[in-house]
Amino acid sequence: MLGIFALAGAGYAGTMLLGITDPITLNPGYQPEQPVPFSHKIHAGELKMDCRYCHVNVDKGAMATIPPTATCINCHSPLGADGVAKYSAVHASSEKLRAVHESWESQESVPWVKIHRLPDFVFFNHSAHVNRGVSCVSCHGRIDTMEKVYQDKPLSMAWCIECHSNPDASIRPVEYITKLDWEPPEGKTREEIGAELREQLGIHPKTNCAVCHR
Repeated sequence: MLGIFALAGAGYAGTMLLGITDPITLNPGYQPEQPVPFSHKIHAGELKMDCRYCHVNVDKGAMATIPPTATCINCHSPLGADGVAKYSAVHASSEKLRAVHESWESQESVPWVKIHRLPDFVFFNHSAHVNRGVSCVSCHGRIDTMEKVYQDKPLSMAWCIECHSNPDASIRPVEYITKLDWEPPEGKTREEIGAELREQLGIHPKTNCAVCHR
């Protein structure tokens, strides 16, 4: 029995180790194929669309949420049988939008592939970060310059702890959290502004395990 338990324990530990260090979870550069070739460079970069137009819960809840098909259809409505679109018809006949149009017709979600993954035992709350001035760019990189989104940061425990221990460089005025190219005003550094905001907002650097492992 002891041998069986030992083997089971070793198997469990091995599985956890492989899962925690899986490239899909930790490797910067992970860039899966998506069912729709959505360009953040065009939407967030050239068109200056606010991240919250699509990721509506990022400042309200733990999950940023993937935009529903209805959000895409606001601009990319398909042509009806009469050749007229119900809503805005940007590239209405584009083959690249086939999955969006099929989703709209079938009422089934577009099968987007998750890029930024954390282990199931890690709790991360988007709203707690962005409402304290931590910009999307801190964890996701310059999404507004990515034609095809990839994982820019390691998302490892050590990486998270480093930021929690020294957060000043990652804190900016809340009104600029979605302005990914924001730069501090002349004569100020990110660290100086972050330190001032941290004091104003009552942010205390934390490395307590219970912050993420609940």
